Amino acid sequence: MNSKLIGIIKALGPGILFAGAAIGASHLIQSTRAGASFGFALLPMVILSNLFKYPFFEFGQRYPNICNESLIDGYNKLGNWEVKVFFILNLFTSVISTCGVTIVTSALSISFLKLFNIDININLMTAIILISTILLLKIGQYNLLDKIVKILIFTLTIFTTIAFVVALINGNQIKPDFIEPHLWEMANVGFLISLMGWMPAPIEASVWQSLWALERVKSTNYKPTLKETLTDFNIGYIITSVLAVFFVGLGALVMYGSGEVFSDSGIVFSSQVISLYVKTLGNWSLPIITVIALITMASTTLTVVDAYPRSLENCINIIFTKTKENKNVYWIIISLMSLFSFVILMIFTDKLKTMVDFATAISFLSAPIFGYLNYKLVTSDLMPEHAKPNMILKVLSWVGLIFLTLFSLFYIWSLIR
Repeated sequence: MNSKLIGIIKALGPGILFAGAAIGASHLIQSTRAGASFGFALLPMVILSNLFKYPFFEFGQRYPNICNESLIDGYNKLGNWEVKVFFILNLFTSVISTCGVTIVTSALSISFLKLFNIDININLMTAIILISTILLLKIGQYNLLDKIVKILIFTLTIFTTIAFVVALINGNQIKPDFIEPHLWEMANVGFLISLMGWMPAPIEASVWQSLWALERVKSTNYKPTLKETLTDFNIGYIITSVLAVFFVGLGALVMYGSGEVFSDSGIVFSSQVISLYVKTLGNWSLPIITVIALITMASTTLTVVDAYPRSLENCINIIFTKTKENKNVYWIIISLMSLFSFVILMIFTDKLKTMVDFATAISFLSAPIFGYLNYKLVTSDLMPEHAKPNMILKVLSWVGLIFLTLFSLFYIWSLIR
């Protein structure tokens, strides 16, 4: 086998984990809703969001490959306030994001079990998922996480591609009396922001990549070259971006103009998504669509439940304990985060869309801050000149920062006007 290909295979991991974290609520819920509500009108915004966020995620694997430390360690060298800002924002978003992905996974798990005539309470299902996720991470740690997510993403890509092609062949199913919505009404600004907030993922996910990249080197004893690392990232990012387009397309081709109104209940919403696909694609697609949806959210839940505690642990070790690594902190955080998420989910089970929209909006508003921190880090003196991003990436970074900032200001203005 070609030595270059062997190196790329050895480096594969963090980029695929990023895809697993990204392809979740942003794709299954927000992208599908975008297509279902506005057809293909929001597809350009999905593409632009993937394009303009690209550099900031790329830096999440560029920096640790060269400097052998996480982005958080780099923030600390730039100035202690950067780590504190990241820590405070992530304390809040960790619980909200975990709530968002877990409630969807629970609802879809219930839909899946119904295929076998098994009925289970949503709260019990949520507890099972959270406990199972923690046990998987405890038993297998990074190695098991890496293997499971690779399988899930591979399966998801195949199933989603099949569903999209079939929907494309069948074409739109718009009712004759359907009235097209006006996209740029102020009432729709909130959804637009929430769509881009997690598209393809919140920018703090770049920190997760840096931590996974370091963990990958530890677990494999292989230090990839920068080119191999970026190849791994680009594979994951391309999969993420293409599937985002497919989910918008599925929503537009299958749901747009159907007259269906989405419920705010997690269980009802998941059933609506699955049933609308099945109505158009045929009853044969029921198990496939259900599996696609469940895999989508299972991979996200697994990676998110690992990623937030991993990044918060890094912050706490820097700010409070002053030690490089303290694994007890990771397990304390993962336990508390899961507990708080479970309590919140018991209270807001029937507010799925509201919860996801809120979490994604917060992520979008914080995106310019995290994006700037990443850009500042990889263009600082901490990075050797040969490893700094080229002019194209620098220009794309600044265009992305302007794009994210202007839309954030527009959203704030729409709230206070």
